Amino acid sequence: MVSKPGGEGRKRGRLSRSGDFDRAYRDGRSHANRFLVLYAFPRGDDSGEEVRLGVSVGRKVGGAIERNKVKRAMREAFWAMSERLPAGYDFVLVGRSDVAGLIDREGTKGLQDSLSALLDEAGE
Repeated sequence: MVSKPGGEGRKRGRLSRSGDFDRAYRDGRSHANRFLVLYAFPRGDDSGEEVRLGVSVGRKVGGAIERNKVKRAMREAFWAMSERLPAGYDFVLVGRSDVAGLIDREGTKGLQDSLSALLDEAGE
């Protein structure tokens, strides 16, 4: 089981460099539905059990405030499912234009259901 990074190590569980995102996009496996695209990349380095998450939401979703709200909800849904995540992976979660409507209608629960379907599809 992978736990959500918290406290001072909170930033450790995030992808922050563009090269990390590019590697996940280029070499990772992608799974998509109407609301989200999930890229999963097995690191295979000495980083151990840590799972890292990168979140991307384009301008089609809305203005900066709306995009930040969507990104917070996506992170919350992802870490709520941490027991299902394989260790040693980098994940990039991309919000499609319909994701804001899903969050408005169903909240984080709808987002978790959508993400759960992607994880089932990925077999991870």
